[in-house]
Amino acid sequence: MPQLRIHHRLKPLFAAVVMMATAQCAHALERWQTLPPTPTPVKWAQERHSELRGIRLYNAEVGKGSPVIVLHGGLANSDYLAHQIRTLSANHRVIAVDSRGHGRSTRDATPYGYDLMADDVIALMDELKIPRADIVGWSDGAIQALDIAIRHPERVGKIVAFGVNTRTDGLIPAFDQNPVFAAYIERAGKEYTKLSPTPNDYDAFLAQIGKMWETEPNWTDAQLKTIQSPVLVMDGDHDEGIKRSHTAYIARTIPHARMLILPNASHFAFMQDPKGFDAAIVKFLDGKH
Repeated sequence: MPQLRIHHRLKPLFAAVVMMATAQCAHALERWQTLPPTPTPVKWAQERHSELRGIRLYNAEVGKGSPVIVLHGGLANSDYLAHQIRTLSANHRVIAVDSRGHGRSTRDATPYGYDLMADDVIALMDELKIPRADIVGWSDGAIQALDIAIRHPERVGKIVAFGVNTRTDGLIPAFDQNPVFAAYIERAGKEYTKLSPTPNDYDAFLAQIGKMWETEPNWTDAQLKTIQSPVLVMDGDHDEGIKRSHTAYIARTIPHARMLILPNASHFAFMQDPKGFDAAIVKFLDGKH
């Protein structure tokens, strides 16, 4: 995801969203063409800013039972997965994280990388004395989950990997020009200003994370084949950013993986169809693989 292209095209691309909506006002948009509002934040049992690895990592939890860690996508924050958190908290101890530099968490000058963010999650698990957890990840969060499965296999059980890529060539070229994704980028910037401890540093944040997007991840087949966790590789049938062939490749290459494509949904299926999304992840996490 080239950062400079995203940054300089925010305003014109957002304008394109308005134009698209105007042009199609005579009939309703398909569900996958919409970006629902960011869900109302969860009423947490406990919220924390954990000081670890040189940053303050926001995390919060609700529910009781076996632990499930929820990891959001790039530029977002944990509020985006509030529907899933509420559903999972009925039977699980759910820990949601704002990744470093995202949402309410701080960052430092360390260059972004998926190893770096995955190790933040491991450090948080150590602090909370969680030896092993299932992980539900969206996009960058799903990449972190697979990173943990490759590098810290003993720490992760089942993985839900939604909207994930394992190589940079798995991305659809210029997907940031898609009107729905452009609207998401615009919204994420406003939310950053509202939530971040450094609200005026969005440009610097984009510059840091953009370098990661241009070069990572790039795992080999051999690395993916080392993953022993059961993995549900999910995507929407109209994902703006991930090639369907790449999703199929991931599910085919990871030994204990299965693929599920949600209909009439995009990279934001968890908001477009929360009931369908939640039913799928509950069946996977609470059923027998």
